[in-house]
Amino acid sequence: MESNLDPVLLDQLQKLRQKYAVMGLDLSSYLDGLLYSDYLTYWDYIHLDTLLSLQNPKTSFKDEKIFIVYHQITELYFNLILWEIEQLADHPELNEVFFSSRLNRIINYFKQLVNSFGIMVEGMDRDQFSKFRMSLLPASGFQSAQYRMIEICCTDMINLVAANDRESANEYRDIEQKNTDIDQQIEKLYWRSGATELATGKKTLTLQQFEEKYMKQFKQLGLKYRYKNLNKLFFTHFSDSVELKTRLRELDELANVHWSLVHFKSAAKYLQKSPEDIKATGGTNWQKYLPPRFQKIIFFPDLWNETEKQEWGKKGLM
Repeated sequence: MESNLDPVLLDQLQKLRQKYAVMGLDLSSYLDGLLYSDYLTYWDYIHLDTLLSLQNPKTSFKDEKIFIVYHQITELYFNLILWEIEQLADHPELNEVFFSSRLNRIINYFKQLVNSFGIMVEGMDRDQFSKFRMSLLPASGFQSAQYRMIEICCTDMINLVAANDRESANEYRDIEQKNTDIDQQIEKLYWRSGATELATGKKTLTLQQFEEKYMKQFKQLGLKYRYKNLNKLFFTHFSDSVELKTRLRELDELANVHWSLVHFKSAAKYLQKSPEDIKATGGTNWQKYLPPRFQKIIFFPDLWNETEKQEWGKKGLM
């Protein structure tokens, strides 16, 4: 008897039967599962109810919700950036087309992040912020581990060492025994100096909490990406690509100049107060920590000339 089933459907059923047979499973049971299951809804798929329950202000000030939601959105973008970098680092046969496509995605995420900071700069009442921020102590945006992970996955650890320590750190950047260079470089990461008490120079509680929770993970990530961070991948595989050089320079400026500057401008609006500045929630020395011209963090230093490095971050403050 001739079957009226679509040949394409029959072929798909055969392929499904073969797929589940390899696992020792019965296709018919899975088809029953499809038959009995409910239709998927948008709100269930993105867990909307759960998502909207994750904002828990500590005060009654209305603008605190803006502050929470904005930072949650930022962390989701960070997660996407890490996801794209992981795909590049783990690709079995990395080629320029794939590298370029994922790099463009990362750049677009950073553009969104930089542009979105208007929500923080213009979107909150200054008086409300100055009050509800005191209930957040010692929590701070400084404690964004995902952003530190992005830095580690983008460049060699030596490029994240504090500017004043970078020259001496170069002496042990190529030591392979017991990964001692990684240990020493982590001790001198630039952002650690940004979370010191303004008066005493001691580690803030913000920094102590952050290090206790994440430093071991940062070291493991540094070892994992030692030879497959974006900087290494480019110079290993695509160093002759003019297009990729241009795009990596764009990423460098977005992450290490523009992203830092929008933070600085936000802090200047909400924390600067004559005759003295208000401390950030984590006690961080934001006046010296946030401006890129002080830190001079560059993911891809070999793509910039000496004049550009010296002028790093200055143009954006004019």
